[in-house]
Amino acid sequence: MQNKPLVNRRTFLETAGAATGAAVAAGTFAHPAVGAVKGANERINVAILGPGGRAQEHIRILGHLKEETKLVDIIGLCDVWDGNDDAKRGLYYSAKKVGLDAEGKDKDRITKDYRKILECKDVDVVLVATPDHWHAKMCQDAMEAGKDVYCEKPMTHTIEEARKLVETVNRTKQVFTVGVQSTADPRWREANKLITDGKIGKVMQGQTSYYRNSNVGQWRYYKLTKDMTPKTVDWKMFLGTDFGLAPDQPFDRARYAQWRCYWDFGGGMYTDLFVHQLTHLILAMGVRLPRRVVGAGGLYMEYDGRDVPDVATVVADYDEGCQVLISATMCNDVQLPEVIRGHTATVRFDPTPKGGYSVVQQKLEGRPAPPGANQGEGGDKFTPEQPREDTRALWEHFLECTRSRNPETLCPVELGYAAIATVNLGVKSYREGKAYYINKENGEVVDADSAWAARWEERSKLRGKPNQVIGWNAGETGSLLEAPEYQKLGGTWVDGKDPAGA
Repeated sequence: MQNKPLVNRRTFLETAGAATGAAVAAGTFAHPAVGAVKGANERINVAILGPGGRAQEHIRILGHLKEETKLVDIIGLCDVWDGNDDAKRGLYYSAKKVGLDAEGKDKDRITKDYRKILECKDVDVVLVATPDHWHAKMCQDAMEAGKDVYCEKPMTHTIEEARKLVETVNRTKQVFTVGVQSTADPRWREANKLITDGKIGKVMQGQTSYYRNSNVGQWRYYKLTKDMTPKTVDWKMFLGTDFGLAPDQPFDRARYAQWRCYWDFGGGMYTDLFVHQLTHLILAMGVRLPRRVVGAGGLYMEYDGRDVPDVATVVADYDEGCQVLISATMCNDVQLPEVIRGHTATVRFDPTPKGGYSVVQQKLEGRPAPPGANQGEGGDKFTPEQPREDTRALWEHFLECTRSRNPETLCPVELGYAAIATVNLGVKSYREGKAYYINKENGEVVDADSAWAARWEERSKLRGKPNQVIGWNAGETGSLLEAPEYQKLGGTWVDGKDPAGA
């Protein structure tokens, strides 16, 4: 039989559309003010720690906001490398780009030691765009110094760092966000509203991917220049050995400029790319920390001295009774479709934000079907209006939050923690050959055992009911089986008695 559809264009727009409304069209999400401490016309001063490749986009965005509003300015920079015009990044190149005088009045704000930036009383916000292994320490130190923080993804290098960063945010009450660009896309919050209202039934699985291809090797396209030397790069500070961030090692241009290829500084595809996809997927699904994670993959082609694999997959299972699959290779760019599968419908996301998403109803027929019979095509399509630039939308919303002291940024610390913990467990699983459990209450990680499977098998034997995702408000909608009459003939025979006669 085919169940009656739980969602159509009209009913969904009545429920989910109202949740985003005009705020989405403006490229931001409305939030209540929480004791505003900065006036609407007061300027917010930003300092950038790590003006590398990604930070150049932030510099561009903040420059536009400065020109248009006069309410934001970049007043400090920190990088361990002098930089040059050829690579278009680094300390003095970026200082010149933002109009700071490195030889004169601004020289104390153009530094290779980030601690000098944190001493500046007029710095309100710090952007942390350094290699991953520095994120946690810089963010923590900045908040302890009374600064609000915009941290590039991934939030931290390790799970323990992420857990402690959550504690720091909650204790200091500083406004904190993680710069995952896709969280500015309204599709994920619309999908979450649809899901928690029970419009696709019990959530079963989310799937996403991040595939690329490169003839030079992933991240090897970051250019090395001859003037990257121990004289122009503060290698000791880059490593952070004095702070316990990375082991001491000889200077190497490749390890400096292409650090994403090495475990000491990053996590390869797991942390650099999977975080992009996982963050918005778990936001939409209504889950955060997983309970069980396994990672797989290997270095199957990119034999160029790197540590990190060129094929990787993470599978995460949740107490809410659902699963997430993330997969990638750096040697082929054909993507897996991005979907969230529910019992009664599937949400399929277009590869481009402007393409929106579709809700495709399931046929609940109770009979076998051949592989590939359903490609998730068709359904009702929704195309919420997108912000003109995702990074700009993140900054606009974050700056609103810093003024109002509202902690609910588009990617708050708890969401950043959930994402990095999941992919980091994938790294640990891949490198150590084990599956892992994480305790959601205290962050403790232990080896997985048979308890996960046994738990769900026991629930089945007891004829239990499914768990639901965060925010679920639809009762048992789309979450229970309809047992056919003949199923009553099942059951254990005891002393030769037919259970069907009971």
